[in-house]
Amino acid sequence: MTGRHIVSAFDDDLVTVQAKISEMGGVVEELLAMSLKAFKKRDADLAREVIVKDKVLDDMEVGLEEMATQVIALRQPMAQDLRVLISAIKIASTLERIGDLAKNIARRAIYLSEAKPIKVSNSIVQMGKVTRRQLADILDAHARRDADLAVDIWHRDAELDEMYNAIFREVVTYMMEDSRMIGLASQLLFVAKNLERIGDHTTHISEMIYYVVKGEPLGDERPKGEPISLGNAYDFED
Repeated sequence: MTGRHIVSAFDDDLVTVQAKISEMGGVVEELLAMSLKAFKKRDADLAREVIVKDKVLDDMEVGLEEMATQVIALRQPMAQDLRVLISAIKIASTLERIGDLAKNIARRAIYLSEAKPIKVSNSIVQMGKVTRRQLADILDAHARRDADLAVDIWHRDAELDEMYNAIFREVVTYMMEDSRMIGLASQLLFVAKNLERIGDHTTHISEMIYYVVKGEPLGDERPKGEPISLGNAYDFED
């Protein structure tokens, strides 16, 4: 194989890896949209579909990691090409985690489908819209290798932290006013916290995009809205 053909084959490998990231992103967007619709519409059947479909992401992540690792071993890429492949592995892992969080929201939606609706649900629906937009934007930034958009999303995460804090205070108020609401309110907090964590993961992807394009870290510390902590009692990525 000539040098030109080797370069062409390597370029094809990079394009394939990037395409697989985009494919994973599309699945993640679908799962999040489905889980939020299940939450809003109190649709337990749709929520169960999310739980089943999440398994696809696990297989996609493994396949992408194996391919990227093989390309690194065989091609021994340098500079930006190496950054693309390393970041692809990390982004695939992050997308898989976002899928897990969407699945967790679906699990809560099943529980909430049989519960009495309360006003705070509307605040969570709005937070879900912001989260979906942030996820869509970061996938667009990845496809275009748009470092400026990645930085914008990196800064935008504080908005989700603030929305989560407002929901936290609202839910705690319900708990204090009526102890019978504690079980239901706790499930709502789980949903909101999972959305806040998805925001954190999108900022991680922002950092990977910036690293690929610029060859340096985005920053030492991401701007935060200081989300209220629930301690270690809850596992939001079960």
